[in-house]
Amino acid sequence: MRGILFACLGGVFIALQGAANSRISEGIGTWQTAALTQLTGFAAALVITLAVRDRSWRSLKQVKPLYLSSGAFGAVIIFGNVAAMHRVGAAVTISAVMIAQLLLTFVIDSRGWFDLAKLKVKPPQFIGIGIMAAGVVILGLN
Repeated sequence: MRGILFACLGGVFIALQGAANSRISEGIGTWQTAALTQLTGFAAALVITLAVRDRSWRSLKQVKPLYLSSGAFGAVIIFGNVAAMHRVGAAVTISAVMIAQLLLTFVIDSRGWFDLAKLKVKPPQFIGIGIMAAGVVILGLN
C-alpha cells in the first residue's frame, strides 16, 4: 500500500514539475530549465539526506558505475517534458510519458535488465497499453 502511495505522490510531483518547468523555460530556455531543475533537485535531496542522517553513502562503492549515471537521464526527461508541454499540453504529455515508461519497463522486465528478475509479459498487458495509447490519441485530438 505504501508503494502505491509513494507512486501516486511521485506522479503528482512529476505533473507539477512539468507544468512549472514549462513556465520557467519560457523565460530562460529549455536546457537552462533542465539545469536549474537538476540543481534545485540535488540541493533538496542533499538537505533531506543530511536532515535524516542517512549514512548509506558508505555503500556507494558497491554501485555499478553504469547505474551512477542515471541522474543524467533527468536532464533529458526534463527537456522532453518541457518541449512536449509547449506543443501538446500537460495532459497529452504526461499520458505519452506514462505509456513510454510502461513500454520500456515491459522490455526491462522481460529481459531482466539492470539485474532485475526476468518477468513474463502477457498479452493482456499489451492490450492495456494499446487502449492507453488510443486514449492519448483521443486526448490529442483538438
